[in-house]
Amino acid sequence: MPVTLSTIRTIILEANPVYPFSRCVVVGDGAVGKTCLLISYTTNKFPSEYVPTVFDNYAVTVMIGDEPYTLGLFDTAGQEDYDRLRPLSYPQTDVFLVCFSVTSPASFENVREKWFPEVRHHCPGVPCLIVGTQVDLRDDPSVREKLSKQKMQPVRREDGERMAKDLGAVKYVECSALTQYKLKDVFDEAIVAALEPPAPKKKSHKCLVL
Repeated sequence: MPVTLSTIRTIILEANPVYPFSRCVVVGDGAVGKTCLLISYTTNKFPSEYVPTVFDNYAVTVMIGDEPYTLGLFDTAGQEDYDRLRPLSYPQTDVFLVCFSVTSPASFENVREKWFPEVRHHCPGVPCLIVGTQVDLRDDPSVREKLSKQKMQPVRREDGERMAKDLGAVKYVECSALTQYKLKDVFDEAIVAALEPPAPKKKSHKCLVL
């Protein structure tokens, strides 16, 4: 059966080793909301303060049609101090979520300058989604004022869509971990990409080696 967003129902359960399993790794600059994204999705709660990657690897069980399926979620540290250790979490990855904050143009540029080159180097051919986080703050007056003083503005949806096209990402998606706007869609899209990677070559697209 083709995997589409309409066939996916998410049920947060402990991982069951008998279910088919895909590995989703989340990367991006520090403090863009990667851990909040995962905590909000898996617990329906938003952390009240900054949590610098203490998130335990988690698994969600989803129903695709009538079949249970497990998506393993793996958080990573975005700070440069972890550049040598981070790739140790990449082997066997089926899909990457490359995150930036729409309130941080610098984190958006690093998708192009750092994160895509890194995951493509270690895991060529593995599907990637670009994820814009913190969209609830895009029109926040204090955020816009702070950026305007630096002659910048929040990242627009069309900017994310253009970058996804330029870099060959599966697609661009954006969400808010605070309000949970489009949050489920991000992970549903990851499941679709992991199960049906859009590639012309008839070979595996799982990341096998560093």
